[in-house]
Amino acid sequence: MDITIEIRCPGAKMPKFHENFLLSRLKLRQLRLLTAIADEGTVLKGSQALNIAQPAATKSIKELEDALGVQLFDRSSRGVTPTDFGQVMIKHAKLILTQLRHAGEELQSLEEGLSGRVHVGTLLAASTSLLPRALARLRERRPGIAVTVDEGTIDRLMPGLRTGDIDVVLGRLPEYREREGLRQEVLYRDTVSIMVREGHPLTQRGGLKLADLIDQAWVMPPPQTSLRRQVDHAFRHEGLEPPHDVIESVSILTNHALLMNTDMLATMPHQVGMGQAGLTALPVILEGANSRIGATTHAHGELSAAARYFMAVVHEVAAEIRAELGQDQDVADGPGESRRQTK
Repeated sequence: MDITIEIRCPGAKMPKFHENFLLSRLKLRQLRLLTAIADEGTVLKGSQALNIAQPAATKSIKELEDALGVQLFDRSSRGVTPTDFGQVMIKHAKLILTQLRHAGEELQSLEEGLSGRVHVGTLLAASTSLLPRALARLRERRPGIAVTVDEGTIDRLMPGLRTGDIDVVLGRLPEYREREGLRQEVLYRDTVSIMVREGHPLTQRGGLKLADLIDQAWVMPPPQTSLRRQVDHAFRHEGLEPPHDVIESVSILTNHALLMNTDMLATMPHQVGMGQAGLTALPVILEGANSRIGATTHAHGELSAAARYFMAVVHEVAAEIRAELGQDQDVADGPGESRRQTK
């Protein structure tokens, strides 16, 4: 005979914000309004984005605050600012709404054949080879899948990935301290090169060293990027201070134009640089500067059917790039490399 003994601590209380508490008080239309106001910065603009009258929007948010027993926004003449409670609710509201969107896309896919929308964030390293080739192939096979591409740096794209606004980020994988709550997959590896225009005076010099380039004018990514940190480390590894005459830019078009019209130098992932017409790489090694090119997704969220199909295409293209670079899957993954960071 099985006996179950339940022990209760005297005076123990159930946490206020338990699941049933939230389920009984939250409405999806309120969560949608909450995220719209957060994105727009004012109740008026948030209500207009959803085609709701401002008084009704104000009343709805007030009812949500009363139901939860916390203040979600600080009000001022300039607009609204989320409180700590508001930031938590907005973060989870976006994830909930994203999962609902994915559910709708999967239902639509079952009814009409695969369709849907994929929001891709791209870093510099994926912008000229991996992503364009994957998008072209996706377009051929599944023209019903709409794709939005957002180009930027890690510090701008990863917050969107965490809230569900972006499905996947392709490019140079973030360092350990930037991986929390994310799932990473290494697709291939790339080196970092110093690029100049063809015919640049430095291409005529033999025996070039990094020290010979310290006083040149450079185009580099911003300091908050892992590529910039690696480049700075490469200079310091040789006892040199990083260059001071620097334009910071991650725009491929801008960087290409600067190199073609000046004698500036630029650090780029090798594939990106060699893919730009009229550019060539200087024979100078940046010690320790290399790129793990891969895909980053949310560790706890499920990809939509459209996003999963897109990622299948990305894997095909990545396998071709590995073959072109003479790498196999083991080389791409690296020995003992962690693929997921979920703390």
